[in-house]
Amino acid sequence: MHHPFTPVATVPVDVRTARVHEEGWQSWSPSGTYALDATPYRPTDDNWATVCYRPGVSVPDGVFQGEGLLALAPKGEDGPVVVCAALDPLSSVPSIRLQVRDGRAEISADGKVDLYSYLGPGGIQGALADWADSLGLEAPRPAPTAWCSWYEYFTAVTEDDIHENLRAMDTLDLPVDVVQIDDGYQKALGDWLTLSGRFRSRAGIADAIRARGRRAGIWTAPFLVDPASDLAAEHPDWLVRDAGGGFAHAGRNWGHDLRVLDTTHPDAAAYLTEVFTTLRAEGYDYFKVDFLYAGALDGVRHASADAVQAYRAGIELIREAIGPESYLLGCGAPILPSLGLFDAMRVSPDTAPHRRPEADDYSQPGQAPAEFTGAARQWQHGRLWTNDPDCLMARPAVETREQWAAHVEATGGLVASSDRLLSLDEWGVTTTRRLLEGATR
Repeated sequence: MHHPFTPVATVPVDVRTARVHEEGWQSWSPSGTYALDATPYRPTDDNWATVCYRPGVSVPDGVFQGEGLLALAPKGEDGPVVVCAALDPLSSVPSIRLQVRDGRAEISADGKVDLYSYLGPGGIQGALADWADSLGLEAPRPAPTAWCSWYEYFTAVTEDDIHENLRAMDTLDLPVDVVQIDDGYQKALGDWLTLSGRFRSRAGIADAIRARGRRAGIWTAPFLVDPASDLAAEHPDWLVRDAGGGFAHAGRNWGHDLRVLDTTHPDAAAYLTEVFTTLRAEGYDYFKVDFLYAGALDGVRHASADAVQAYRAGIELIREAIGPESYLLGCGAPILPSLGLFDAMRVSPDTAPHRRPEADDYSQPGQAPAEFTGAARQWQHGRLWTNDPDCLMARPAVETREQWAAHVEATGGLVASSDRLLSLDEWGVTTTRRLLEGATR
């Protein structure tokens, strides 16, 4: 349900030096600070508009748009900053637009916003940090260091790969707190407790990890359902519908059209609780929950909750199932609707072994997009959660690995290695050890 845009303020600007910051909808939505004559990143096709941007929201050419948050430095980064933010971000995240006409920035929004001027240090980042401080959230607890299977093995990961790297951590003397199994252990999206043929025992791996003095972590995409999954076949009533009576569509990925679990349905909620209480009982206490945008998609749900309320309730259900001591990392998550729910949050698109995505769409995997948005969201770190800049990759096959490692180190956020550890050369081992040790201090 989108409301018309109404004027909020008109601000005189120096068109040569002024800068505007757009805050994107979710982890992967490009966010950054632009000159007024720059062209902000926009989706290059309809699928990425759903998977990586705010679905159902398009932006006219020549307009800057922030989702619930936009900042303007009318004279440049050395001057005052105007901050326009959602009045109550936990219940409503309006889109905020800025268009320049005749030396004036016209700001409008499609919901209730707060507008104020920030006169302190730090330019736009300082102003956004000040806004974050005003929310009064608890400071996040220290993040563990991690190793993650994704950027080496992707969905082809096997149980033996996990064991090999577990041994290599000891051999290479790497201070890894958490060994996190990523996508590929499960039979299908939605069938989280059924193993793929490449894994023998989830509990058995957790035991092996813990026997070596490390913590067991695991990946899920809790709100996504593959149409070919057992869950979709057996419980179609657990899926969010669209207005026409079909299934709500969460975009296309892994070569599949994706559906959405309706956590407002009591049986679907009970299933999700069972997934996470089972994983917790098996010894997992670090949970990466991914593709969370799906839980905030508009659609027809069992209960008449709006999408943001349904999303927050779904995350709260997961937190209750894993317990307060477990570590919860969000990814692909709507930023403002996630306030107060996570220990850590991915604040950028995925990195990749390559520098740039093929399309000029900075929501797509690549080191350059991850650095662009990750740097622009540095103000969130330590205020909203611990920032996750995405995994360190330090193996020789990774393009511009020195530059990527420098970015991960500079953020001061979550450090997770994602290499086959035995493939690291001397530089790779030294760099990985240094970043992990730096994160534990």
